[in-house]
Amino acid sequence: MDEIARYNRDRWDKLAGANALFTRPALDLDANSALSKVDAEGLFGEIAGQRVLCLASGGGQQSAAFALLGADVTVFDLSPAQLERDKQAADSYGLKIRMIEGDMRDLSALQPSSFDLVYQPYSISFVPDARAVFQEVSKVLRPGGIYFFAIGNPFFVGTTERDWDPNSKGYLLKTPYLDGTKLDSHDPEWVYEKSESGANPSIPEVREYRQTLSKLLNSLIELKFSLFHFSDSQHMHPDPTAEPGTWDHFVSFAPVFLSFWLRYVPV
Repeated sequence: MDEIARYNRDRWDKLAGANALFTRPALDLDANSALSKVDAEGLFGEIAGQRVLCLASGGGQQSAAFALLGADVTVFDLSPAQLERDKQAADSYGLKIRMIEGDMRDLSALQPSSFDLVYQPYSISFVPDARAVFQEVSKVLRPGGIYFFAIGNPFFVGTTERDWDPNSKGYLLKTPYLDGTKLDSHDPEWVYEKSESGANPSIPEVREYRQTLSKLLNSLIELKFSLFHFSDSQHMHPDPTAEPGTWDHFVSFAPVFLSFWLRYVPV
């Protein structure tokens, strides 16, 4: 395990200990809310019976939703604490979910061409080179299978609501647009909203890496992924009338998440 993996595992184990937003298992899902959580756009087709890999997706949220919809689910995550949340969710619903601890840059523990859908929520920004993950996904996804992933917007990653400048009345970009640039920042307040313990100063900072848009797209093209849907507004609620320096105001200026839906077409 290299330094990057150790940092990410330690951070997410501690986030789970603080009951941060993305570590709280979804224990109140039904068929409708499960579908809304993982496929609100209706782009995955019939989920029942699909072999789904929830990649770097621990926390007991997406894995439970897919399993409730009838999928054969495997969740692969670096954090033991996050995988424990998946077990909690599975036990709560009486579901069978396979859980594997590992680094998203190495999926050799999984069989080639063994998944119909690879679902990766916001996590690929936590490694310096997304191509390493894309290559692994291409090995385990069957031809014609779907790959969904979310990533930090390359143009704004590392910029937060705290970068509001009252003099210019805008948000300041402070780092160069260079591929692989390491960017540390603080978690937004909403990550700990309604958490029993709240933000803990012992939790390592958010550490992300800028991935230029050209590298992302060219890597996917070279690996024979075909883009069929894209979003720069998924799960955001921008409000240009909100108080400057707040999250809702910030995301009305700078969409911070990009989401990609791709099909693997190797021939």
